[in-house]
Amino acid sequence: MDKWLWHARVVKARTSAAELVESGHVRVNGEREKSPGRAIKIGDVITVALDRTVRVLKVTAFNERRGDAASARVLYEELNEAKRN
Repeated sequence: MDKWLWHARVVKARTSAAELVESGHVRVNGEREKSPGRAIKIGDVITVALDRTVRVLKVTAFNERRGDAASARVLYEELNEAKRN
């Protein structure tokens, strides 16, 4: 979970991703998650409360390592884009 959040560039550091999960700011398929090491799969919907916003992301892929913003963007589909505009 924390690794995917970091690879998807939701946060700048993997430790920040772990803290986000542990503090209860992340849900997987509607269920609050507290374990940063939780396995996620393609099709899971991740809801992240971060910086006064809520992002809803559908997992579409995984990466072996963290890449640039363009490669991160293919890891998810933003489900709440209409609300962000």
